[in-house]
Formats: sequence, C-alpha cells, structure tokens
Amino acid sequence: MDLSFYVTAFVTLFVVIDPIGMTPIFIALTSGSHTAHRRGVAFRACLIAIFILTLFGLLGEAVLGFVGISMSAFRIAGGILLFLTALDMLFERRTKRREDQAEEDLPDPSVFPLAIPLISGPGAIATMILLTGQARDWTGVLGVHLVMGAVVALVLAMFMLAPIIERALGKIGITVVTRLLGMLLAALSVQFVLDGLADLGLG
Repeated sequence: MDLSFYVTAFVTLFVVIDPIGMTPIFIALTSGSHTAHRRGVAFRACLIAIFILTLFGLLGEAVLGFVGISMSAFRIAGGILLFLTALDMLFERRTKRREDQAEEDLPDPSVFPLAIPLISGPGAIATMILLTGQARDWTGVLGVHLVMGAVVALVLAMFMLAPIIERALGKIGITVVTRLLGMLLAALSVQFVLDGLADLGLG
C-alpha cells in the first residue's frame, strides 16, 4: 500500500472519531472527578476502544453476523443508548447522582458512553471494516491498525489535557458546555438511529 492510502485512513478515522470534539464530552462526563479517577477513565476508554476497533478491523462484519446483528441494528441501538446519556447531561441527572455518591463510588463512563459508542462507535467500526477491506495484504491491514492506534492516542492526549481546559472554562462554563453537548449528543444519537433506519430502507 502506498503512503496516500495511510494518509487517507488517518484523515478518515480522525474525522470520524474526532479527538478534539471528544474532549469537551469527556470533561462533561467526568466533571468533579479527581485526577486519578479521570486518568483511569481515559486510559480504560482508549484501551477498550482500541480492542473493539481491532476486533472489527480483523474480523469485520463476521463479528456482527455471528450473533445475527446487522450494522443498521448496531447504529440504532447505539443511538438509543447515546440518547439516554444526552438526557442525563441535559437534566443534570448525572450531576445529582454524582453528588449522592461517595468518592470511591464515582461513576465510570469509560466503557459507555466513551469507548462505546463515542470513540469506537458505528462510524469508526464501519470505517475500520471498510479500510481493512481495501488493504490488499496483511501489511496494509497492520498499517490501518497502527493508524487507528495513532488516532486513539490523540484522543488520550486530549483527555489528559482535560483538567487545563476545565480550569479555563470554570464551573459555569462547564455547566453551559454540558448543556450544549447534551443537545449535540441528542442530535447525534437521533442521526445514528436515522442512519440505521435508512440502511434498512425505512428512512
């Protein structure tokens, strides 16, 4: 595979995963958490996302087909779950639950919604399946996975900068951003559902 293929793969995965746009969401989901907990969430989310994207990159649609799930159904399910998270952000349910919990029982959004469906969502999974399908040999497949790892590493780097960004925004700024992101996540979740319905010929 030539260099242009890997450049295209990087740009495509970067746009789909969106490390920059993911950072405010990470801040909103971990607002009020201490540094060690936040770092743990960031590392777990990225490691889980790499595992999932690698799994689908190597096995492709066979993973979903094995359990009888179509990519359309995966998009719809991811959209519904993401919509529930958006409601929590919009109506401060997440904040209220956090205030009622002890510090050692802090919520852990590393698996859902960070790893799934935000980092390794239907778009990223579909992109990995497509890119590995275009690779002509195992060298190309390995290259695609290295590119994916680089993009997720950028996500982790942005997550590590979250405390600096959070201090710059302040408490009021975080509240405003959380509300706005709740709306954006709600819209994104609806788009996931619409894409899934369109794939089924129902949209």
